[in-house]
Amino acid sequence: MLQRVFLGILLLSSTYRKAENKYNFSKGTPEVKSMTALAFGPSGVLFIGDSQSSSVFAVEVEDTKKAASAQYDVKNIDVKIAEALGTTKENVSITDMAVNPVSKKLYIAVKSGDGTPVLLTLSANNELKAVSLKNVNFSSTAVNNPPDASKKDRQGRPLSLMSISDMGFEDGKLLISGLCNKEFSSSFRSVSFPFTGKAEEEATLELFHANHGRFETTSPVRTFAITSIEGKKYVVASYTCTPLVLFPMDELKPGAHVKGRTIAEMGNRNTPSDMIWLKDGDQTFLVMANDNRPAFKVSHEEIAKFQGTLTEKVEGTAGTNFIILPHEKVIQLAKLDENKAVVIQKKTNGDIDLWTSDGKNI
Repeated sequence: MLQRVFLGILLLSSTYRKAENKYNFSKGTPEVKSMTALAFGPSGVLFIGDSQSSSVFAVEVEDTKKAASAQYDVKNIDVKIAEALGTTKENVSITDMAVNPVSKKLYIAVKSGDGTPVLLTLSANNELKAVSLKNVNFSSTAVNNPPDASKKDRQGRPLSLMSISDMGFEDGKLLISGLCNKEFSSSFRSVSFPFTGKAEEEATLELFHANHGRFETTSPVRTFAITSIEGKKYVVASYTCTPLVLFPMDELKPGAHVKGRTIAEMGNRNTPSDMIWLKDGDQTFLVMANDNRPAFKVSHEEIAKFQGTLTEKVEGTAGTNFIILPHEKVIQLAKLDENKAVVIQKKTNGDIDLWTSDGKNI
């Protein structure tokens, strides 16, 4: 049954019928071609970042029953997903996940072997279900000025697939990192929600990557989070090879070019996969998952008190003090509540497990 639902989820052409709601949604079937990133906004609204079509879809998921928390634990989650979709684990890849902050239900974006995206939920009793995107309330917005599809990265992948690398929602705006079609192509977009139908121009980003010993303007932010320091909001961003960089949010205006302040180098040959804020006692920590190195955490206090910036080439790590956590190859990380997170980790034997962390054992 789940397989039949999956096959019908995303292949229908979009149809529209105006729905009466405060988010200017229409009733229909969004033409989602990929699910690069997921993020929750206002209650019951899931944002789906679609790099392939350079668009973001806001979907009403009708999942607004409040829950205090949840506990997830699924061994071999990739096998379970594949079985639910009637295939094998070699034909599925998990592209992102997000916890609905109201219901605590976990949403998982998956790409099938033929590239077709599918959205799944994992309930508190660890049951997987497909989410149909047929005849839902939704809206969409184009990602302005995406990279030229003919341009490739070093691995031969189209740069257009990096038009969206991560998303977040803050103060009524959808925040999007990725690449754009400019000479300085690393970009950050702030899009008003409800969507207006008008594409908003991106800001472009620059950082000094101390491990590489150079300024960089074409590397996409891989993951980011928002924080406040002395009453001012910042984007905390990380890139491949794991520099940690602060960008003042009040400078990230349409058309602006913004130089970040590099506050740490956390080790090369690594790509950060996610970062979230968690509380531990009276302290708040930025927890960052990595695809190769162990997860890290750094206290908000350490970030706030580091007033310098890295401006010279360094070997290894430098800058803000951080703590190395036990687990390597955490490929997905999502905040469950103020103290806990959901983790997807690739084990040394190749198994991929999903479990709940107290923030200390990631």
